[in-house]
Amino acid sequence: MILNSESMKPIYVQIAEWLETEILGESIKSDEKVYSQYQLAEMLNINPATAAKGLNILADENILYKKRGLGMFVSAEAKKIIAVKRRNQTLKSLVAELVREAEHLKVTEEELIAMIQEAKRELKGDS
Repeated sequence: MILNSESMKPIYVQIAEWLETEILGESIKSDEKVYSQYQLAEMLNINPATAAKGLNILADENILYKKRGLGMFVSAEAKKIIAVKRRNQTLKSLVAELVREAEHLKVTEEELIAMIQEAKRELKGDS
């Protein structure tokens, strides 16, 4: 993981989002232990409190759970929680921005749908 110090997103949010992506991609699976705040701090050369804040965001959202004395683990529902969260927050906001821009450029709904379908085909070709 590479942190973007120039991003508008705080480092702890970037850590939480990176861990979510790792969980979605199954690099970290259900009931598997995640990095500790100290491991993250050492890996990323940041303050352990910042790393803890990123982990705690995920714990507050029930993506991670704590086992006393053992650390944080991925919850069984983590992938579902992340998918719903990203669909409801990130994707909706991106679509709204896309629609606004299309309206400014006088792109019709049909043209926009065709552009989305083309982008999907290109992505499938990359896989």
